[in-house]
Amino acid sequence: MTTETVVARLDDIEPGTARRVQVDGRPVALVRCGDHVYAISDICSHANVSLSEGEVLCAEREIECWKHGSTFSLRTGEPTCLPAVVPVAVYPVTVDGGDVLLDVGLDGGGEG
Repeated sequence: MTTETVVARLDDIEPGTARRVQVDGRPVALVRCGDHVYAISDICSHANVSLSEGEVLCAEREIECWKHGSTFSLRTGEPTCLPAVVPVAVYPVTVDGGDVLLDVGLDGGGEG
């Protein structure tokens, strides 16, 4: 059984940016680097603020929390610098015909 949900259109997310969506009550940051989209929990594990408001670092495949500067891997959710030490969830993403589909049924699962 698939639990994928259409959450956006690829053309609605500018390359190098993040966009917050709610899926099944969960805040998720959709992050576009080129034509690839990553989905990561939108809540920083250190300060409980929105990651989608932070800087997207496409070359590193990371997003930076605007509050204290922690960065998180878009592939694994692992923090890559302090002060955060707890990873955030990442979710599988598929782009199909320009639709961005997200599966939040698989928590914290590494590369998306």
